[in-house]
Amino acid sequence: MQTQPEFLTLRRHLEQIIVGQSRLLDRLMIALLTGGHILLESPPGLAKTTAVKALANGVHAHFQRIQFTPDLMPADITGSDIFNPKTSAFRFLEGPLFHEIILADEINRAPPKVQSALLEAMEERQVTISGQSHALPELFIVMATQNPLEQSGTYPLPEAQLDRFLLHVVLDYPDEKEELQILDRDRRSHFGEDRDDLDTRLSPATVLTARREVAEVHIEEAVKRYVVSIVNATRNLGKWLPDWQDAIRFGASPRATLAMVRAASAHAYLQGREYVIPDDIIDVAGDVLRHRIIPSFNAKSKRLGSDDLIKGIMDAIPVP
Repeated sequence: MQTQPEFLTLRRHLEQIIVGQSRLLDRLMIALLTGGHILLESPPGLAKTTAVKALANGVHAHFQRIQFTPDLMPADITGSDIFNPKTSAFRFLEGPLFHEIILADEINRAPPKVQSALLEAMEERQVTISGQSHALPELFIVMATQNPLEQSGTYPLPEAQLDRFLLHVVLDYPDEKEELQILDRDRRSHFGEDRDDLDTRLSPATVLTARREVAEVHIEEAVKRYVVSIVNATRNLGKWLPDWQDAIRFGASPRATLAMVRAASAHAYLQGREYVIPDDIIDVAGDVLRHRIIPSFNAKSKRLGSDDLIKGIMDAIPVP
């Protein structure tokens, strides 16, 4: 199985716009190829929004940016029934959620009631208003950005909503060489140079065909068992790491197992392989599990975060 050339072209296009951050670009491509939602976290200024907009520009699909703010209401994103006095009937007016690619910018600046309004949309690809269900586009995908919780004016996302994200990607600052490239590229753009327009954009049909191909990527029984062992270890950490027996308060759900296989399959597809290898699992495991496990108080007192616990699990479980 070969990766469709349009996706390789899109990947190169993203590299021309975003300096460094190759892992971020890979994760965006995986989200597009699986239809899974993605959560990007970093301090402001690390090109989260720019990367998502660049990806959306490479797909011939309806794109909508929703800026999440403390005064946002659920109906502002889902839509609502509007009464028409001429017909004496209600008519459903679609909200911005009824687009194919959604950028939920600074999602954790909106209160929990707004975040909860996304639950049905992210899981079932539909919105229910006044007892009537309205289907979302088949290509529908949420790409959300959030600022670290330590910043003022942020709300932690509910666990149920976090679990609906395929990946949670944490970005770091660029190194000096990359930051110099950012500076040079910005200066060229002010003089009309460095126009990196994509000649041919992906059609929704092409994306949906690729998603079906990703779903057909083969995974051996031994690799499946490896995935199950990793996820199960988050619920039974003492089996693999006795010293950290009480380090995880809540482990990952079976949705994490499905997410890891889907993400690994897309990773293999991008490499031009028609089968998943353990390296694919290792590559995506951190981003799949990061938001699905909750460290205990004992772990926090020892300064053990989610990433530390995931690394410990990955090191402890034998690779097939």
